[in-house]
Amino acid sequence: MNQPESPPDSTAIRRRFHDFSPRERGLIPLRNGLLDVTGDLRALGELLGDHPMPPVLENAEEPWQGITADGDVVPGLYILENNGFDCSPAAAAASALLNGLPRNIRSRANLPLDSASWRTWSNAFPTWEPPGVCLQHVEEKTREAAMRLLETSLSHSGFRTARDVMRLNRTLGELVDDYADTLTEWMYFLTIFGKPHTSDPWGWQISGHHLDINCVFVHGQMVLTPTFMGAEPWFAESGLYAGTETLTAERAGGFAFFSGLSSSQRAEATLHSSTLARDLPHELSGLVEGRHLAGAGHDNRLMPYSGLAAKDLSAAQLSRLRGAIEPYLDRLPDGPRAAKLAEVDRWMDETWFSWIGGDDPDGAFYYKIHSPVILIEYDNHGGIFFDNDEAEPFHTHTIVRTPNGNDYGKDLLRQHYALHHQPGSGP
Repeated sequence: MNQPESPPDSTAIRRRFHDFSPRERGLIPLRNGLLDVTGDLRALGELLGDHPMPPVLENAEEPWQGITADGDVVPGLYILENNGFDCSPAAAAASALLNGLPRNIRSRANLPLDSASWRTWSNAFPTWEPPGVCLQHVEEKTREAAMRLLETSLSHSGFRTARDVMRLNRTLGELVDDYADTLTEWMYFLTIFGKPHTSDPWGWQISGHHLDINCVFVHGQMVLTPTFMGAEPWFAESGLYAGTETLTAERAGGFAFFSGLSSSQRAEATLHSSTLARDLPHELSGLVEGRHLAGAGHDNRLMPYSGLAAKDLSAAQLSRLRGAIEPYLDRLPDGPRAAKLAEVDRWMDETWFSWIGGDDPDGAFYYKIHSPVILIEYDNHGGIFFDNDEAEPFHTHTIVRTPNGNDYGKDLLRQHYALHHQPGSGP
């Protein structure tokens, strides 16, 4: 493997995008954001092959453990502490949203904090009716209230990324000229869990195509995982949102770290040197989940560490690895972001980096950054709405998880309720 010499070039990736075309109109039976499985599914089956859909509903019924490296949760990783985040603006936005909804919709949009519905999010198009209020089907003032909730919860960068993902979903609809009730800016479901409060725990979830964020507040602390963000493509060259692009820092950071490794280190980090389906194990070669392991329906997945251990890196390489992590944490507001970075730093010696792909800065690749306290996956995906059957760099998926039991803030909530002697264990 030769040493890469240049960073990813968006111009080259845009040229590659134009080599492909939208798939046949109506190939995927989508209706109002849902996958309609009542009709003839042979064409969809041929597209997806023998890769199963993620077990989202089944997973939500399993006893909670969280993602682990060996089947055992590492204790004592997360502590209750005030990170200085004031959630009162978010609580006010959530209350305003709920108060503006009709009673029958409000009951769907506000669920108990310990609801299993937390775990039924899906980046794909579900076959079931998701919980929450559908932003596609509400008045403009309700959408504005929903966006105020996201804006007051996330950093400026995080909010911008979330909105750009939503906008690029509309761009995708414009490009394929199909699925007018599904590939839109607002086909997302928003749910408030618990009672919005300035100090008591509560949270929210937004779920839909290429955007799934789970946000939990625990008295000055915030957990923002699981989070899924993606785009097909990640840039808009035309349409209402021409000029929009997203997830570029996530791509550049991962490639910069990989390209800064020595040849032997890159060989150690590389699990597979190609993203072509014929060169990968069957479970990593499908259009459904690509190379991702920690997506929807895999809350309790066993994921051993793999690749290159950070404990053997030089100071400069550790700095680049931290730089690859930072774009994902920049979605957090200042206090929680600083706390999470410090947490990541404490466990840097037990962090692992793995790679799938070659050393082409303009090619498709996958990487995973995995420690006891953070799990990041970046994947270039095959075409769902475009006819590239192999992974291409213009279709991006990213996932962030908090392993060892603290996705959805569960471990912090467990500690909170134990400390305050209240029943319940959180979401």
